[in-house]
Amino acid sequence: MSSFAGVRTADVNGAALAYREQGGGEPVVFVHGSADDLRSWVEQLPAIGASYRAIAYSRRYARPNEDIEPDADNQTLPHVDDLVTFLRVMDATPAHLVGHSWGALICLLAAIRHPQVVRSLVLQEPPVLSLFMSTRPRPTELLRLFVRRPRTARVILSFGVKTALPAEKAFRQGDDEAALQAYALGLLGKDPWQRLPQERKQHAFENVPSLRAQALGAGFPPLSDDDVRRVQAPTLLMTGARSPAYLPRLTDRLQQLLPNAERVEIAAASHLMNEENAAAANEAILGFLARHASQTDGRW
Repeated sequence: MSSFAGVRTADVNGAALAYREQGGGEPVVFVHGSADDLRSWVEQLPAIGASYRAIAYSRRYARPNEDIEPDADNQTLPHVDDLVTFLRVMDATPAHLVGHSWGALICLLAAIRHPQVVRSLVLQEPPVLSLFMSTRPRPTELLRLFVRRPRTARVILSFGVKTALPAEKAFRQGDDEAALQAYALGLLGKDPWQRLPQERKQHAFENVPSLRAQALGAGFPPLSDDDVRRVQAPTLLMTGARSPAYLPRLTDRLQQLLPNAERVEIAAASHLMNEENAAAANEAILGFLARHASQTDGRW
């Protein structure tokens, strides 16, 4: 796993955000997920940077940036604002956005709220739970979902009971290691988590403070079907062949709603698809970019 040697910083909404950049041409900006930072894209920057201007940045509170204050809430929309400002500061609009997990949700919300800065989207299993219910759902919401989409309801409820609630409990008890493991097992599965090198697990643990603030905070912002239908940017939806059931199920709904969506499944990979099978993930991203570069803005 690469260190932070040689990273630069950009002043974004009062925060210094670390980033790496490689290559030239149309900008492709990588947005990492929870308990993560720019190091997760170490296999993508050289591959994408050979043909494009590839930029990976660490979101607010992610390493090596300044940590989040104790008891602060790590909400989603400020990260959307940061992404849009970062693109403008870097003179990288409109950009192809590649987001993983929570970072993919941030990219999707940026495309909804600021479509002019987005050329295309690559979304790797975004947690679009608020398409179905509020983050802390009321019983009536759960009942309605079970009536309308019983299979989706079952997998979401299973994730909540087996992963989210145990992780929150561990965080409240001060056991960050147990909380991280609960999330990792729920998002990756037992075997992928066990196969991760210890250095990669340490990378995740270094970013636990931001994950804790997210898990114990207000949750994801509301998201409607109509919000998603308004996204006109070409979109590649990526799922892992070994991902837990609820993640592809959420992507199914995005595929139904997005007007210009393609989809690819990455073989021999779970939720960390861009790391577990980097060659296949890079091939899918490059193929998508080749089909959609210079097509969504008449200036090119």
